[in-house]
Amino acid sequence: MTPSPNMPLVKTISERCRVCYTCIRECPAKAIRVAEGQAHVLDERCIGCGNCVRVCSQNAKRVLTNINQVRMLLGGQTPVAAVIAPSFPAEFAGMDHATLVGMIRTLGFDYVNEVAFGADLVAGRYRKLLDGSADRRYIATTCPAIIRFVERYHPEMVDQLAPVVSPMVATARALKRLHGDGLRIVFIGPCIAKKAEAASNSLNDDVDVAITFAELRVMLLKEGVDPSTVQASAFDPPHGGLGRVFAINGGMLQTAGVAEDLLTGHVVTAEGRSSFPQAIRAFENGDLDSRLLEVLCCNGCIMGAGVTNEDGYFARRNRVSQYARQQAEALDADRWRAAMTDMADLDLNRRFVANDQRLAMPSREQITRILQDMGKQRAEDELNCGACGYDTCLEHAIAIHKGLAETDMCLPNTIERIKATMTELTSTNRELAETREQLIQSEKLASMGQLAAGIAHEVNNPLSVVLMYTHLLLEDESLDEKLREDLRMVVDQAGRCRKIVGGLLDFARQNKVVRQPTDVRETVDHALRMLSHPDNVCVSVRHDLDDPIAEIDRDQIIQVLTNLFTNAFAAMTEAGGTLTVRTGDDGAAVRIEVSDTGPGIPSDILGKIFDPFFTTKQIGKGTGLGLAVTYGIVKMHRGDIAVTTNTNPGVGPTGATFAVTLPRIEGDV
Repeated sequence: MTPSPNMPLVKTISERCRVCYTCIRECPAKAIRVAEGQAHVLDERCIGCGNCVRVCSQNAKRVLTNINQVRMLLGGQTPVAAVIAPSFPAEFAGMDHATLVGMIRTLGFDYVNEVAFGADLVAGRYRKLLDGSADRRYIATTCPAIIRFVERYHPEMVDQLAPVVSPMVATARALKRLHGDGLRIVFIGPCIAKKAEAASNSLNDDVDVAITFAELRVMLLKEGVDPSTVQASAFDPPHGGLGRVFAINGGMLQTAGVAEDLLTGHVVTAEGRSSFPQAIRAFENGDLDSRLLEVLCCNGCIMGAGVTNEDGYFARRNRVSQYARQQAEALDADRWRAAMTDMADLDLNRRFVANDQRLAMPSREQITRILQDMGKQRAEDELNCGACGYDTCLEHAIAIHKGLAETDMCLPNTIERIKATMTELTSTNRELAETREQLIQSEKLASMGQLAAGIAHEVNNPLSVVLMYTHLLLEDESLDEKLREDLRMVVDQAGRCRKIVGGLLDFARQNKVVRQPTDVRETVDHALRMLSHPDNVCVSVRHDLDDPIAEIDRDQIIQVLTNLFTNAFAAMTEAGGTLTVRTGDDGAAVRIEVSDTGPGIPSDILGKIFDPFFTTKQIGKGTGLGLAVTYGIVKMHRGDIAVTTNTNPGVGPTGATFAVTLPRIEGDV
C-alpha cells in the first residue's frame, strides 16, 4: 500500500445522500463539507472515526476497501499473517474463537494471531512511561483516530502524544522478529482509522494492509467459507494475556496495572464523540492536570464502525469479557512471561507528524454578516436547534465562513424563505388568474367589437328606413286606431333596435383613448348631474383626492360613470337606498368607487357581469352592453375595475361596490 497522510477513508455515494446532516452532527472533526446539496467527506480533515458511516441511515457512506490488496498478498509467495483485534468476540457472536481461526486459515493465511499479545507489550511501555519523569504528560496513542485528531487539530500537542506504537503495530513487530522481516501482515479489526495507520509515513511498513470485520465477512462469503465445515484451530503463539480487554473502555489501564484515581487525577479516561475533544482541550488548556489522558474516539473498540453486529454496547462488552476470562483461566502463565521477556527489548517507539488542518476563524463582523444572511437579525433569532448538524447557529456561521457549510442548511431560515416564496407564488398565481380572466374578457370584447361594428352598420340603414316610413304612415289621419296602434308598436320596437345598435356602435368604438388633464371630481359631479335619480334614492358624494387632476378621456369616463350610476339606481328603484360615490388617490392612480345598497349581485352570475349582452333586467329594459362597454373603456385606460358584493343580510348590509382604478398619467400602470 502506498502511504498517504490524507488517504480517502470514506466517500459519499451522491445518489444516496439525502442531506439530513446527521453525519455532520456526528463528525467530531467537522470533516464534512456540504456543497450543492451533497455531504462530502474531506480526506485531509477526516480522522477515520467512522461515525458518519455508523449513523447514515441511507448507507450513503462508502468505506475504503482493501480486500483486493489482501487477495494479492495471499496469492504471493511470502507467508502472510492475520492479526485479529481483541474486539472480535463483539463481532462474531455465537461463534467459537477456534472456528473463526479455522475460517480465516481457510482463506489462505499462514498465521492467525491475536493482537492481545501486542496489547500486553504496549501496556508494559505505558507503565514504564508513568514510572518515569513526573514532569512529562502524555496522551495515549492506542487509538489511531485520536492520533489523527491531535495531528490535525491540536498540532502543538504532538509532542505530548505517547511515543508508543499501537497494539496492532506491536504485534506486527513481534511476529516479524519471530518469523522474519519478509512476513506480510494483515490486520483485521473494528476500526476504519487503522487503514490509515497501516499506511502511515510515521511507521516502517509494519502492517501491509488493514481491513475491517465487515470486509472479512465479505471475503468469507465470496470464498464460500462455511463455519460448519472448516477445521477448528487455535491462535498461533505468542498468546495474549490481559490485553484481550483492550477493546473495552479502560482496558489498556487494567492491562497496564494502572488505576484511574479520582483523588489524584493522575490518569483520566474519556471516550466518545463529544467527550474526547473536550478532554483534549482541557488537557491542552491545563484544566486537566493528569499525567496520562487515555482517550478513545469510540465508546471502546467494540463500538467501532467496522463492526457489523447490531447488538448493543453491553452485549458486546459482555462477550469480550467472557472470552477474556475463559482464556485467562487456560493461559500458560510461564509461557506468556517467557514470550514477554523475549520481546522486552522490542522497539515499540514511533513518531508523530503535525498536519495542521485548522482553518482561520472569521471576524465578528463576518460572523454577523453570515448570521444575517441566515435570517438571524437578532440574538433571539439564533434558535440553536441543531438541525443543520452544528450545535449552535454561531458554529454554523463559522463553518460557512470556512467553506464547510451552506446557508441553506439552516432549517428555520429555509422554512421562513419557503413561506415567503409560497406567499409570493400565491400572490403571483392570483395575479396570473386575474390577468388570464382579463385576457379572456379582452378577447371576448375584441371579438364582440368586430361583430358589433359589422352588425351595427348593416342594421342601422334598413332600420332608419323602417322608422321613416312608419312615421310617414302615422301621419295619415285616415288610418283606423287599430292599425295606428300597430304602427306605434313598430316605432317602439324599432326605437329599441336603434338603441341596441347605438350601444353596439359605442361598444365597437372603444379602441382609442384621448387623454387630457381632467378634474376627476368635476367629472364625477357632471356625470351625476346628467342623470335624474329616483325619489327614494339618496346620493352621497365624498371626494378624498389630494390631487384631482388625472390624464383621462373625460367623455369615455363619463360614459363609464353613467353606466355604473344607472345600474345602481336600477338596483334600488323598488326598495330605495343610497348611492355612495367616493374618490381617492394614492399618488400614481386615482380611484372611483360607486356603491349601492341594493340586493347585491348573486355569486353565480358575478363572473358574467362584464360579458357582452349579459343582463338581469327584464326584456326591453337593458341591452347587456353597459358593463361590457365600461370594462372596455377602463382597460383601454390601462386601469382596473373590481366589484365586491353581499347578498346576505345576515352577514352585513347588502349591496354592490364597483371600484375603478385609473393611472394618473399615461404610461403608469
